[in-house]
Amino acid sequence: MQDGAEQALRMLREGNERWQRDERDDPRRSAEVRASVVSGQEPMAMVLCCADSRVPAELVFDLGLGDLFVVRTAGQVVDDAVRGTLAFGAGALGISLLVVLGHSRCGAVKAAVSVAGGEPLPAPATLGALVGDIVPVCVGDGSDPDADVATAVDANVRRVVAQLTADPSLSGAICNGRLTIVGMRYDLESGAVVPV
Repeated sequence: MQDGAEQALRMLREGNERWQRDERDDPRRSAEVRASVVSGQEPMAMVLCCADSRVPAELVFDLGLGDLFVVRTAGQVVDDAVRGTLAFGAGALGISLLVVLGHSRCGAVKAAVSVAGGEPLPAPATLGALVGDIVPVCVGDGSDPDADVATAVDANVRRVVAQLTADPSLSGAICNGRLTIVGMRYDLESGAVVPV
C-alpha cells in the first residue's frame, strides 16, 4: 500500500474511532470550509458504500467537506456509472485509496439472501437486477437468516473489491501502485468500521 493510501486509511480509522466514542471533531463543516472548496477538490479517499441512510460515510469517518469522494448504491452494486465515477476519482483526482464499505443488516443483501432461498426477484425489474447481482454470494441453509445476511454482507464486499480490482478502468492504477482498494464493513449497532 502506498504512503498516501496508508495515511488516508489511518485517518479513516481515527475518525471512526471518534465516531464510536461519540467524541467527534465534526471537522471541515463551516461556511469558511465550504467557500474554500468551491475552486476544487482533493479528497483523501473514495468510498463506495450503500445508499442506506444509516451509513453516511462522512459521519462514520468523522470527516467533512472535500475529504471523501463518495459513491452510493444499494448493496454497493457496480454499474457503468459507478465504474466511470471511480475511474474519475482515481485518474483525474489522483485518489489513492478506495474503500468498499458494506454494512450490517443491509436490505439489498437481505433481499438477495431471500432470493437465494427461493423467493422471487423483487419488482420492478431494475430493483430485481440490482438484487440479482448480489445473489451469487449468498450461501446458507436458511436456519439462521441473520447469520446468512451477515455472511453475505462480507461476501458481497469481497465480490465488489474483486470486481473493481479486475476492472480495466481501475486495474492500471492498481498495477502501477497508484490505487489501493480495501473492503470494510460498518456495524450499525456499534458504529465500528472493520476490515473485511
